[in-house]
Amino acid sequence: MSDKKTSRPSQDEAETAIRTLLWWIGEDADRPGVKRTPARVLGAYGDWFAGYAVNPHELLGNSFQAVKNYKRIVTLCDIDFSSHCEHHMAPFIGRIHIAYLPNERLVGISKLVRVVEAYTKRLQVQERLTGEIAACIDAALQPRGVAVVVEAQHQCMTTRGVNKTRIKMVTQEMLGAFEDDDRIRNEFLNAIRQSAD
Repeated sequence: MSDKKTSRPSQDEAETAIRTLLWWIGEDADRPGVKRTPARVLGAYGDWFAGYAVNPHELLGNSFQAVKNYKRIVTLCDIDFSSHCEHHMAPFIGRIHIAYLPNERLVGISKLVRVVEAYTKRLQVQERLTGEIAACIDAALQPRGVAVVVEAQHQCMTTRGVNKTRIKMVTQEMLGAFEDDDRIRNEFLNAIRQSAD
């Protein structure tokens, strides 16, 4: 059985790995134009994968406001995102739509966007991403229902493989009232359609 490393590689070790990849693709890693590429790639990775340093459940933990009489859907449409698929580390880019039916608590809408950021800035699979966002909101807010729809184009299909540029994948997770009540689910889906017009 092999021992798994428990500490992260150093900056120098990570840059050496990028240099190895540059040589592997046929590039001269010492060429002036790419000499600083390993450090730049690591800087980009720091942005793209910043979600590993964030606990999404904590983002929703202290921002509750009591509500007694608000019984309507809270909907946030067209949250732009970019993530990377865990299979090829290629980007997938799109929009996320979120809705929840409050029970007794509301959350600031910027917190919902931060939850999206925390989950999208990791290696992902779109289906898992959709479920994780819904489960986090459901656990933290304990609403009467949660709905999440994710629409994305995957660069692992548009720039390689089947090379089809117009394919869009749509995934959804419906919990509670959004799963059980057609009227509530359709109200959310109509809000998404109207935002696209």
